[in-house]
Amino acid sequence: MTAPKYRELADMLLERVGTSAIGAPVPSERQLADETGVSRMTARRAIDELVRQGLLTREVGRGTFVSRPAVSMPLQLTSFTEDMRARGHEPSSTVLRLETVDADAAEAAVFGMAPGDPVLVLVRLRLADGTPMAIERTHLRADVVPGLERYDFAADSLYRVLLEEYDVRFDAGEQVIRAGIVRDDDAATLRLAAGAPVLELIRTSESQGVVVERTAPTYSAARFELSAQLAPITARGSAPRSALRVRG
Repeated sequence: MTAPKYRELADMLLERVGTSAIGAPVPSERQLADETGVSRMTARRAIDELVRQGLLTREVGRGTFVSRPAVSMPLQLTSFTEDMRARGHEPSSTVLRLETVDADAAEAAVFGMAPGDPVLVLVRLRLADGTPMAIERTHLRADVVPGLERYDFAADSLYRVLLEEYDVRFDAGEQVIRAGIVRDDDAATLRLAAGAPVLELIRTSESQGVVVERTAPTYSAARFELSAQLAPITARGSAPRSALRVRG
């Protein structure tokens, strides 16, 4: 089935947005129509689509510009659902995968298990106000959460189930942030152009000294920014709220 012309044009425009600075102007409807040979109505619908997704913003009398990221994410241990609701967005999820697999050597090292021990894999598409925001890949120790497959994580909160049904209370964790390029198989799901920039937040969460969860969400870089509170290291009693590590 052929995609609507405005959708094709929106995807083309999205490639420009992904490589443009915040506040950079984008072509007007007339310029876009002249450049691509479509009608002005089609050009308007394409721009409207990116405005609806929060990637572009219109300013009366000035034009259309690349938006600041729609959501500012704090660097702290919270759930996607909590973060979105705290910012006035309605979260939702679609379960893409839920199954138990044998841990490979790398996963076993993370969880302190033996290769081949069971790990539960949960992959979800996370949305805010119906717009795809992230693909979240979660691995959990299956021996800590037996029977977790019976829950519907399209509707239920994973952290609520872990706390209330398994008494798993996360009290420590580590998060590594890195920039990347969207996977080919994720691009369509996230409504991103091929090669679009993404943020990957790789988090391990501990409960009573045991690593129970490893989550690796992939966020659209155009829709998110990360925030952290900093204090001078010489300030009495000060401690960093978060740390960014540069890999090299």
